[in-house]
Amino acid sequence: MQDILVLYYSQHGATRELARLIARGIESVPGARARIRTVPKVSTVCEATAPAIPESGAPYVERSDLAECVGLALGSPTRFGNMAASIKYFLDGTSAEWMAGTLAGKPACVFTTTSTQHGGQETTLLSMMLPLMHHGMLIVGLPYTEPALTHTTSGGSPYGVSHVSGVKNEAPISEDEKTLALAQGRRLAEAALKLAAR
Repeated sequence: MQDILVLYYSQHGATRELARLIARGIESVPGARARIRTVPKVSTVCEATAPAIPESGAPYVERSDLAECVGLALGSPTRFGNMAASIKYFLDGTSAEWMAGTLAGKPACVFTTTSTQHGGQETTLLSMMLPLMHHGMLIVGLPYTEPALTHTTSGGSPYGVSHVSGVKNEAPISEDEKTLALAQGRRLAEAALKLAAR
């Protein structure tokens, strides 16, 4: 079995749900296993630290997760058209992995959630791709051969799956968004296994 890291930050649960769907898509590919991890919230108080283990949900990511994975799905809610500070903070601390080429040549995909339809989904997805490209990762998009991408009325783009959660996080993940998340996970796993076999 080859592990594919599904790394996300979620404040209200929508991004976590997309991560779980992507993980299901990954695990639908024989030989692939999803390793779900999260990052702690960035504190506004410099002396505050997060507990070593989250109270619930996925464990926090460790550097070894990056080295041991054959692919990466990276997810974040949108913050003013950009990734959340928690994901950026983690990525900013991966200089040692960048210098060692730990992620070079591995495939990656990105996913996001927003509260509104035009809340910056695509810019957030693109912002998450930039550090991954600096790491030498190969970006796996979501092609229009996925029928749900052409008729979705909520989230989804060729840059990655997305979800429109509503201002009060009241909107459930739509059937199209679920279909696209599963497809993105499968696509990432298929690419990762092919690249790992060479």
